[in-house]
Amino acid sequence: MKILNVVGARPNFMKIAPIVEEMKKAPGLNGVLVHTGQHYDEGMSDVFFRDLGIPVPDVCLGVGSGSHAEQTGQIMVEFEKVCLREKPDLVVVVGDVNSTMACTIVAAKLLIPVAHVEAGLRSFDRTMPEEINRLVTDALASILFTTSRDADENLKREGVDPSKIHFAGNVMIDTLLKHRRKAGAVRIEKPAKYALVTLHRPSNVDDPNVLGPILEALNQISKSIPVLFPIHPRTAKRVQDFGFTMNGIQMMEPLGYLEFLNLESTATVVLTDSGGLQEETTILGVPCLTLRNNTERPVTITHGTNVMAGPDKGRILEAFRRIMNGDWKPSGPPEYWDGHAAERIVRVIRDIRER
Repeated sequence: MKILNVVGARPNFMKIAPIVEEMKKAPGLNGVLVHTGQHYDEGMSDVFFRDLGIPVPDVCLGVGSGSHAEQTGQIMVEFEKVCLREKPDLVVVVGDVNSTMACTIVAAKLLIPVAHVEAGLRSFDRTMPEEINRLVTDALASILFTTSRDADENLKREGVDPSKIHFAGNVMIDTLLKHRRKAGAVRIEKPAKYALVTLHRPSNVDDPNVLGPILEALNQISKSIPVLFPIHPRTAKRVQDFGFTMNGIQMMEPLGYLEFLNLESTATVVLTDSGGLQEETTILGVPCLTLRNNTERPVTITHGTNVMAGPDKGRILEAFRRIMNGDWKPSGPPEYWDGHAAERIVRVIRDIRER
């Protein structure tokens, strides 16, 4: 059974790594790794392949950056050539980036079954590009692997045949648990207490009326504890374009997976608009303030350490004060966030092959 495993952007790499590794152990499965190149430079791509032990991709599409339409269209053109050449029995896509949706559309039109890892997540906010990607991918996929029970229910409400849905758990946590000790051994200078920040979503960084108050909150927090900010290139450009100052914030270049996990695991608090960090902090037991008004991962609130602060300065500072006063209670971990999600995924694929 020939399987094309598709990755494209930084969040994908942590999700595909354990699946690729598990497929190597499975007799009869021939995994081919396809990198679309949506994230393509040293800091956003290459270092992650090294840190996670992902083999050199068998196919690189080299798409690069561009608008959503340009990037999606280019991926579709190039991925169609790969599908026609490789003639796969299955395409596996992960997450919710443009590469996920683009490759799903191509495979579906060529009548190649698609398995979506991390299916069923919903923010119910269609202004988010990721939400559109999730909806389209799940509508076309033949096999839907979910990370939480609420994702199962989302898919059923949308009319998905329950026989297509497989609750497998969270492959991001497979990667975290495997590399946690190695990350802890990385030598990196850091304060005894600190806040760790990531920001990249267009809704937060493209509007100065939203980004400004967030940065004001971070500057205020920096008067209490150091604020470390590995800054996304997009965010750095917006800060410069808008003329904002971050005098109290320690900006850093984007970090590799192991370096970032080291910082994340010992942070006093994480402030982020990333979905993946909501999940990781839940397992690490680190309080997380999500700088969005919604989340596609509500299980991190009910069974984790996540607090929905939104991009509002007052709410951010109030939530930060509560955490510093010890007014938060971690819970969890969520069901099947146990380091064995990839095993369950590959087992389902093998069972389908043998039918």
